[in-house]
Amino acid sequence: MFFILQNMVDIDLLSFGNALKYKKIAGNSHLWDPIRKRFVLNAPEELVRQLMIRYLIDALHYPQKLIQVEKQLVINDLIRRFDILVYDRNMQPFLLVECKAPKIEIGQAAFDQIARYNIGLKVPYMLVTNGRIHYCCSINHEDKSYAFLEEIPNSEVVG
Repeated sequence: MFFILQNMVDIDLLSFGNALKYKKIAGNSHLWDPIRKRFVLNAPEELVRQLMIRYLIDALHYPQKLIQVEKQLVINDLIRRFDILVYDRNMQPFLLVECKAPKIEIGQAAFDQIARYNIGLKVPYMLVTNGRIHYCCSINHEDKSYAFLEEIPNSEVVG
């Protein structure tokens, strides 16, 4: 599916930076991941992932128990990992999030990647972010169409 990017979502993810917990381990900065319940190495993409998790929990009020982080899925016999997957209250995949490092531009390649992940998951919403720029779209799997949104659906939409 070819995506024509439009309607960026306006979020200041850095404003959620105060909610992050840092720790030095073996001389390296680590971030507390509230979903995986452990400290993870503070790399650029990981920082974006943790800021997005804080946004989903603190601003959109998604329950932590409905969020998975960096889980494996198999696509065409290849093992891949999604960044964030949010489930609805019926435990159906609802929102798939692909996080990129801030220096990575958001374009067709990022949407190709998340669309491949979504083949088996069939989530109704996909979000791609590099921490600065965010695109969210709704997906209609029946007619193979999409629509870009100006906001990320909040937890009240999950059913």
